[in-house]
Order: sequence, then structure tokens, then C-alpha cells
Amino acid sequence: MWKLCIELRAPVLSCLLIGLAVTSGTVSAQGKYPEKPVRIIVSFSAGGPTDIVARIMSAKLSELMGQTFVVENRPGAGGNTGAAMAAEAAPDGYTLLMATVSTHAINPGLYKKMPYDPVRDFAPVSQIGVTPTVLAVHPSVAAKDVQSLVSLLRANPGKHSFGSSGMGSILHLCGEQFKTTAGGLDATHIPYKGSAPMIADLVGGQLTFGFDALPTVLPQLKAGKIRALGAGMASRARALPELPTLQEQGIAGFECYTWNAIFAPAKTSPAIVQALSQAIDKAMADPNVIKRIEDAGVDPTPGSTPEKLAEFVKRELAKWAPIIKASGASID
Repeated sequence: MWKLCIELRAPVLSCLLIGLAVTSGTVSAQGKYPEKPVRIIVSFSAGGPTDIVARIMSAKLSELMGQTFVVENRPGAGGNTGAAMAAEAAPDGYTLLMATVSTHAINPGLYKKMPYDPVRDFAPVSQIGVTPTVLAVHPSVAAKDVQSLVSLLRANPGKHSFGSSGMGSILHLCGEQFKTTAGGLDATHIPYKGSAPMIADLVGGQLTFGFDALPTVLPQLKAGKIRALGAGMASRARALPELPTLQEQGIAGFECYTWNAIFAPAKTSPAIVQALSQAIDKAMADPNVIKRIEDAGVDPTPGSTPEKLAEFVKRELAKWAPIIKASGASID
């Protein structure tokens, strides 16, 4: 524009006024977002931790941004179905994804054919929270802590089993990571079609141990149907502060959890991404929002930014790739 003004020899004041008008128009246009409802795709069924977190955030974002944010559940292919829909959506800020460790860190190393690239096809917005996992056993198992379970498994190689929500799932990889970091344990993996049937068999005594997300396993723990031995994160879970972590109990380097973060399709305007990130930052400063997230068994992660989330995803991809490879898990 300035070059054109110079070529036309327009008065400086006129050029300044034109420039101000163009700039103001751009800011005004960006300031109108959102002008219609925004959908947040959840790649898993309703009622799970990811769905709960998405609904908490959608309600608060609706309040803060003056438009309705609607959760849309699109389960399938371990989270790939919904994530692919979000990746292929118009980059206009009206379709977002509530991503997880599966969609953006595990599936790229697990599936031979991926319908999207977790880095190239998305614009990071903000991380919302981390969901701790818990190592639990049936009450009949003699182990009362992590080291006694390690001793039991080491003394009986191949005679004990652990369950998961499926081959290559985060719960399967938690078990594989535990076996490796504990010194090379031999326990048989039993994959299930979801967390619920796995927990049912753990409660029934068909499995020796298993990892599960804290929100899912908490009711059975409180009812005494299974016994928690350790928390899977580096620090204790806020919803279960009395439970020592596996690291505290001598399993150095063990850390297994899932997480939730919001992404937009790649090429979404940086102004829209920033507007969303700032709104999420405000939401995460609300004590009521924090309490609701914590009550769901999720540890909130306030203070996230698009840049921090981008780096986090890169670290997660690098962490899980060798674990997936060592497990031998692969899906066509």
C-alpha cells in the first residue's frame, strides 16, 4: 500500500489515513470471531474424561466468547476418526479438536496408515489438563506396594497377566513401560475392547494388575473392589494425594498419563488461535472451572500457550515412539 502511495505521489496524510482504515478494518474483522457456534470434536464416546473436560471448557468458552461451543462426539479408530475430521475442516476457527495422547502422540507410531499428521495438520491452541493413570491390583494379590508387585512378578515370570483397553492403547503402553523400567518383567498382556471390560475382569480377579485413568478407576478404588499401588505421573495425583507415585517407590523414570489439549486445523488465522488461547487462559483462571476439572480426576494445566503446546507434542511423540516399537504393537 505504501509503495502504491509513493508511486501515485499521494499526500502523506492521505496514505496514513488509508493505512489506519485498513488496519482498523483487519482488527475489527478479527474481533468479530466467533460469529456463529463453534464445535469441539471429541474423538471418544460421551462420558469419558476427554468428553467431560470438553464439556466443561465448552460451557465456559460459550460464556466468555459470546457464542455457543458445542461438543460433538466422533469416536472410532482409536481417536483417528474425529481427529481426521478436525484436520480436514475449514481453518476458520469453527471446528476445534479436544486432542489426547492417543490422537497426537501414540497413534502416529501405532497405525501403519494415518489419515493426518499430528504436527503438520493442526494449529496448537492450549493444553487443558493431564489425566493421571493408576497401577491397581485385585485385592487378593499379595502385593501391597509397587516393589512387592515387582518381586511377585519377578519370582513368577510369565505366570501373571495385566489388562488394557486395547493393543497399543495408552493403558497397554503404561504396562509395557512398567515392565521395562522395573527391570524387564515378564507378564502377559491381555487386550480388551475398552477400559470397562478390562476393569471388570480386574475386579473379578481374572487379571493380576492393570493401569487405568484415575477418573475411570476411582469408583472401584473407593468401593474397595481393587487396590491402588501407585500413581503413574511424576507427581502425586491431586484427586488421590495419599497415593505415592511409581517413581517414589523406586521405578525411576516411569511416567504414564493421558492428556487433553485443544487444536484447530492447520492454517487457522493466528489471530483466531490467539483469541481462543486467551479465552482458555481466562477459563483456566476460574476456580470453579479448575474445581470441576479436578473433580473429574484430571489435573489442570493452566498457563498453556500455542508455543508451549507445540513443544509438548514434539516431546510426547519422541517419548512414545520407542515404547510403541518395543511393545510390538501395530495396527494396519
